[in-house]
Amino acid sequence: MDSLVFITGATGGLGKAMAAECASRGWGLFLTDLRRDKLALLAVGLERSYGVKVMYREADLTNPASRAELFEALRRDSLHFRGLINVAGTDHEGLFLERTQEEILAILRLNIEATLIVTHALLQRRDEAVTFRIINVSSLAAFFSMPVKATYAASKRFLLDFSLALRNELKEQNVTVTALCPAGLPTTEGCIAAIESQGIMGQLTTEDIGKVAHQTVEGALRGRAIVIPGFLNRLIKWLGGLVPATSIAEMVGSRWRLAQERRAEN
Repeated sequence: MDSLVFITGATGGLGKAMAAECASRGWGLFLTDLRRDKLALLAVGLERSYGVKVMYREADLTNPASRAELFEALRRDSLHFRGLINVAGTDHEGLFLERTQEEILAILRLNIEATLIVTHALLQRRDEAVTFRIINVSSLAAFFSMPVKATYAASKRFLLDFSLALRNELKEQNVTVTALCPAGLPTTEGCIAAIESQGIMGQLTTEDIGKVAHQTVEGALRGRAIVIPGFLNRLIKWLGGLVPATSIAEMVGSRWRLAQERRAEN
């Protein structure tokens, strides 16, 4: 069997777009997410549309036992991979003291712990005959301290720093690492509501999911370290570097508090 591209969080909006983008290039896939029924429907649709092999297995990536079963299945089936796209992630938006400890830990377990463990495991199963491409989904939030999304933004900063460091470690081993840092993506009803609550800025910084997937895969194939979709988002990142971090936190905090008030009114 040809080597595959492994995608986590595959049944979410961005995960589906990444899967479709890879399948359109003729690459076989291995998809994972929480629900087997959704994975099965997605796999059938991709196979029919693109004529590629799509394998899948449900797993809770925050659960060590579930992860171990997933990795054992890969070993048992002697699967090897040409790429890894770490899409799976979560957020519990709101003031830090208003979040439960379980909500805080859920962000850390999925955004950070699961990404690192999956990456470590998949690197052991890479197809050394081709360049192994890793894409980690970070966020534009990784470049800023973000009140109201403090834990989430910090977790995405971790992924950005990890990606850049790992990229350097593996550059002589035919492996590339690309960090995707998008702004708003209309992937779920909650995300759409959050974008709408930010008014015109939310709409202007939001990007089409299919376009983001295409740009990201293209960027990874070219060996780019960071992909920030959208000119305005790249401008925001650049301008942010000119302003003191404390001032950025104040501006971002005001924006998110206003957005929360709008959502509460609706």
